[in-house]
Amino acid sequence: MAAFTTRLTTRASFISSVARRYLSSELNSHAPPYTSAPFRLVAPRGEDQKNSHVRWVFLGCPGVGKGTYASRLSNLLGVPHIATGDLVREELSSSGPLSSQLSEIVKQGQLVSDEIIINLLSKRLDDGEAKGELGFILDGFPRTIKQAEILEGVADIDLVINLRLPENVLLEKCLGRRICNQCGGNFNVASIDIKAENGIPGIVMAPLLPPTDCMSKLITRSDDTEAVVKERLRIYNETSRPVEEFYRSRGKLLEFNLPGGIPESWPKLLHALNLDDYEDKHSAAA
Repeated sequence: MAAFTTRLTTRASFISSVARRYLSSELNSHAPPYTSAPFRLVAPRGEDQKNSHVRWVFLGCPGVGKGTYASRLSNLLGVPHIATGDLVREELSSSGPLSSQLSEIVKQGQLVSDEIIINLLSKRLDDGEAKGELGFILDGFPRTIKQAEILEGVADIDLVINLRLPENVLLEKCLGRRICNQCGGNFNVASIDIKAENGIPGIVMAPLLPPTDCMSKLITRSDDTEAVVKERLRIYNETSRPVEEFYRSRGKLLEFNLPGGIPESWPKLLHALNLDDYEDKHSAAA
């Protein structure tokens, strides 16, 4: 733990030197050759103090549900859920120097640059360290090999959870997303029912509808159009798929194919993480 604290303390100087090396490089050959490696199972976590030290990452295409499951695990294990998308949106809503630049990037469906994301994340981790945070669950970072390499030097990541869904389901989910412009709640009006075919299991996802008070206040995110969503998925496939292999080669990647909505997927995810008994114990102690 002392090593982790030391790394966080020296994060600013580390990112300054490493980011310059990677972000300014035009070479794509720095990544090592990757080979398959088995997933390293997570040890059962029976003490809240140990749970607060987890350093996990959620990967997956836009709209797969990274935020939903990362947030649930955050609440269960008592560690902060840090979503880079939220960091970007907070900056967008501010009057900071990056807000106008980020606004144009998001409208075009492009990925925010490594440098901007790293600066935002570094500030969040520094703020968390000052508050005494010991661990985290990252959502939306890293998205590229460069980011993964920089993150690897900042903190020892224990586990990377890669959530997977077919692309047609992802498109429906993204187009169904809604936000209440009063309470800020996230909902989804898409009703997905994909039939099993040619040995591929079907997927059923019920809509996540808002309470009555929010129904008339729902808005669609400006970047949740079919063209923009497809562009985000294309970019993800080009830039982020190699990140999966980066962590797979290190024995840290858990591939998790979502079998359906939250009721079907949540208990199976807990089982995959060796946490299926922990939720009951946590609820009983609350």
